[in-house]
Amino acid sequence: MQYLISVIHDQAGLATPEEHAAIDVFNDRLRAEGHWVFAGGLAAPGTATVIDNRGGETMFSDGPFVESKEYLAGFYVIEAPDHDVALKLAAEGSRACNRKVEVRPFL
Repeated sequence: MQYLISVIHDQAGLATPEEHAAIDVFNDRLRAEGHWVFAGGLAAPGTATVIDNRGGETMFSDGPFVESKEYLAGFYVIEAPDHDVALKLAAEGSRACNRKVEVRPFL
């Protein structure tokens, strides 16, 4: 089963060199153990564009769709045999990147 691990951050700035090194170790482990599907970091929320094409006229607006102190800083899509394994991996990822994470299964 596949899971989305959302990396949540609440401060401006990128990961420190130490955090990058820990993230690289975690990523290598995910690959080695067959859990890796895809992952990526995201640019700051201010770089976002929200598009709403529900009413016949496409509307574009700058910035995130929700104003919040916390924002989505990156994500992982992992493969895990069950929810418990996904939670264990997410906890290790949280420690590696020094950020909160949220885990959600794909439908």
